[in-house]
Amino acid sequence: MAEQVSTNQFKNGMHIDVDGTIYRIVEFQHVKPGKGGAFVRTKLKAFETGAVVDRTFRAGEKFPRILTSVADMQFLYDDGTDVVMMNTETYEQLSLKRESCADELRWLKEGDTVQLLSVDDVPATLQLPASVELAVLQTEPGIKGDTVSNVTKPATLETGAVVQVPLFVNEGDVVKVDTREGTYISRA
Repeated sequence: MAEQVSTNQFKNGMHIDVDGTIYRIVEFQHVKPGKGGAFVRTKLKAFETGAVVDRTFRAGEKFPRILTSVADMQFLYDDGTDVVMMNTETYEQLSLKRESCADELRWLKEGDTVQLLSVDDVPATLQLPASVELAVLQTEPGIKGDTVSNVTKPATLETGAVVQVPLFVNEGDVVKVDTREGTYISRA
């Protein structure tokens, strides 16, 4: 049976099971009103969907704690159906289904290191750095005099991802891209 955690043991970042759904505690606040029982107001993020919900629990209420771990993994290759990763400490290799991490793969080159979040020792998601630097493989050439601000053009990066970049970015340039939004930040 899973370890039980009481509301007075809550910590930001802890994962708990509420009604069969895994949530990460984003923030919480113990409230002791003048009359009536104490309670805990929380902001929880659903692990599967990413939806953030506000929930209130009675003080002392208990929930199953979900154990999570993070390991540094090196992206080795993608064979079309599976993605092969290697633990950088133990050199152990594991395969993830391509569908489970297709969004993250847009920003990964072979050999890149990312963090793998495991929930109850089952690989769950890849955690990318906030930004990555990738080379531009294909884009329309910039024309001298094209300096109008906020005008963009599509650029295909070395991983196959397409982002909107300013007109002055050319093929071969290395650009910094925000992995959360999928947007251009700057030239590297």
